[in-house]
Amino acid sequence: MDGIKVVTIGGGSSYTPELIEGFIKRYDELPIRELWLVDIPEGREKLEIIGAFAKRMIEKANLPIDVYTTLDRKEALVNADFVTTQIRVGQLEAREKDEEIPLKYGVIGQETNGPGGLFKGLRTIPVILNICKDMEELCPDAWLINFSNPAGMVTEAVLRYSTITKTIGLCNVPVGMRMSIAEMLDVDASRVQIDFAGLNHMVYGLDVYLDGAIVTEQVLDKLTSDTGMTMNNIVDLGWEKDFIKALNVLPCPYHRYYYQTSKMLEEEQKEAAEKGTRAQVVQALEKDLFDLYKDPDLAIKPPQLEERGGAYYSDAACNLINSIYNDKRDIQPVNTRNNGAIASIPDDSAVEINCVITKEGPKPISIGDLPVAVRGLVQQIKSFERVSAEAAVTGDYNKALLAMTINPLVPSDTIATEILDEMMEAHKDYLPQFRGSRVM
Repeated sequence: MDGIKVVTIGGGSSYTPELIEGFIKRYDELPIRELWLVDIPEGREKLEIIGAFAKRMIEKANLPIDVYTTLDRKEALVNADFVTTQIRVGQLEAREKDEEIPLKYGVIGQETNGPGGLFKGLRTIPVILNICKDMEELCPDAWLINFSNPAGMVTEAVLRYSTITKTIGLCNVPVGMRMSIAEMLDVDASRVQIDFAGLNHMVYGLDVYLDGAIVTEQVLDKLTSDTGMTMNNIVDLGWEKDFIKALNVLPCPYHRYYYQTSKMLEEEQKEAAEKGTRAQVVQALEKDLFDLYKDPDLAIKPPQLEERGGAYYSDAACNLINSIYNDKRDIQPVNTRNNGAIASIPDDSAVEINCVITKEGPKPISIGDLPVAVRGLVQQIKSFERVSAEAAVTGDYNKALLAMTINPLVPSDTIATEILDEMMEAHKDYLPQFRGSRVM
């Protein structure tokens, strides 16, 4: 049958209209015939709202795309061409615990970094690996495009513990960085290119180009004199000018957790006391978004979605699928197997790096090695991701403790044990692999 079948698991997400908009925009190049939105029973109501809204968007665009909603993943996956995953195991209530519990111990509480990132990985990886098993049986030639955080750790797990090789992790942070720099330079984003290399939420811009000419120094100067780059979910504290000059590469917004830990912790504690954690803020935003999505007259993506923190996901995801399908051979930053692109990271590990995107998938662009100034931190986070992925698959309490302790945001093995035990108890419903371990 002509046309493409796309399956989106976590289809009831508030981000899904971004994806629909991206597919509509590219229909001439990317002829999607079927779009399946899949969710779990707890997400039924949201799935129905999103499904109806998606149908209105497609009808308004006058396109022949059939939209299906289902709670049966296997029904959806049969003969899929692309499978996108955007799941949140335990939903926003689990995120709330990931943010609140570490704060009690004077440690950053954040959904993809530190203890929160570990526990999001422990909950998410087994579910993604089950999806991989279903894909092996029902759509073995499909591409798995994962947006679920922590995207780097999830990609690491799929590469190590699944037979699915056609897998790519995707994040909107590099796109957001390029857009921010274009705004900083007051130019169209198409004129800006960045050499990205590192890990998910730990990616650096090694060089920045405007119309092909290097402007890294100019951008680093602006980064310290302007408000800098940030995201809706990360407070902008600015940077010390001399530090950024010495670093001599472009950090991503998430680097604030590592280079400004005590200030970020103070901000988090203050925000949590005044407004609640980010998860609580997002729950209120989501409620408003879904109230909008219910409106039978709404047939375009509302601008309020950008406040949710999902800006540019549609461009990142749809560009990637479009480039694979059409063998575009353009350059995009994605999470994929290193294959020697970064010298100090194992070849079989996942990295976030600029790749040439082909119909065979991403071909990483080799950079040799990362600058010595950033190499050690990237290697430490890679160790954390690998040990975390192993803990998620094996249900080994000691591996989880090791992962928690080697994360640079956790100050000691004692505090790591205390946080681990409390979070294991708090999330036990979503951690069946740890039953019978020391705590559970």
